[in-house]
Amino acid sequence: MLKGKKIVVGVTGSIAAYKAAFFVRLLVKSGAEVKVIMTTAAKDFITPLTLATLSKNPVMSDFIRDEEGTWNNHVELGIWADALIIAPASANTLAKMATGTCDNLLLATYLSAKCPTFFAPAMDLDMYRHPAVLENIDKLQSFGHHFIAAESGELASGLEGEGRLASPEKIIGILEVFFQNEQRLQNKKILITAGPTYEAIDPVRFIGNHSSGKMGYALAEAALQQGAQVVLIAGPNQQRLSHPNLTLVKVSSGDEMYKASLIHHASTDYCFFAAAVADYKPKQAATQKIKKQENQMDLSLVRSVDIAYELGQKKKKQQIHIGFALETENELAHAQAKLEKKHFDFVVLNSLNDQGAGFGHDTNKVTLLYRDGTTKSLALQRKIETAKAILDEVF
Repeated sequence: MLKGKKIVVGVTGSIAAYKAAFFVRLLVKSGAEVKVIMTTAAKDFITPLTLATLSKNPVMSDFIRDEEGTWNNHVELGIWADALIIAPASANTLAKMATGTCDNLLLATYLSAKCPTFFAPAMDLDMYRHPAVLENIDKLQSFGHHFIAAESGELASGLEGEGRLASPEKIIGILEVFFQNEQRLQNKKILITAGPTYEAIDPVRFIGNHSSGKMGYALAEAALQQGAQVVLIAGPNQQRLSHPNLTLVKVSSGDEMYKASLIHHASTDYCFFAAAVADYKPKQAATQKIKKQENQMDLSLVRSVDIAYELGQKKKKQQIHIGFALETENELAHAQAKLEKKHFDFVVLNSLNDQGAGFGHDTNKVTLLYRDGTTKSLALQRKIETAKAILDEVF
């Protein structure tokens, strides 16, 4: 799968930089064309000559290439590459990537890259666990970048734990799978709803829930990685995602989400109803802030539009609808009822009784429930991995 692929390898200042030699050699043996960019600190751990010999291309580090003023064009590099992979990625480089800092050729190329970006951290275990590093990793993933987790083992410090650079063979395998799957969903049109809805009580207050939108965004990210055209209709949340194949529609209320979904539904092949739409809304929202009452305030509520149900009535024979159910009791029975009522092809069931699952978490543990009554349980894992597993069930 790597034959003919153009790969830019970024090497940063980590003791694990020596493994870049093995990684570059494997890439070249796989038929890839490789160009290496090293940071200044990386040269303290491995020589440019080694990587130039193995890659069969001059190694780049500075913007100015020679005394005549020839320069390494970071924009052209970003356009040339089919993939940019930074391995090892030091804590310093992760922080700069997350904040858009641009003080060397590698970071300039990263900010210019039009291709998918992969990053494989390597550092001591306490650094790897530090909240700042974990936050930067999460932020880079929110950009749509591919995180290759560090492995456990003996570290350069002599300690044991997570922080070792993933093996060159593992990184190669991840790249091969990526390029194999990259176009699996090409020409597929996917509609995804995500996040909560806010139903206004007055200009200040609303009825809502604790949905973060992370699962819906993870589905969108996974589908985009595989070549799909995605329409993501998202309620209020803090998630971020950008991609040339993404149409992002931001809404607030359930009515707004329904209207936006209705516009795109007819031209969609697959629909994922991952949003946590408020079931009830105020019968009439006040136009001015409601002032505090003496003892109590009565609020009259009416049913909100059931988006999945309404679109289920309009479902075409060739369309696939996947629902999401978050339950606290009698989980399978409630999910089965939703599946039948809303014409879902299968339901992704969450239970708030499962630790690490549900609203706000970066992980999820779900059970897939099918129309024939069979179920399939997925282990607790990061939501992006859950999203990929769900897509595997559909495609």
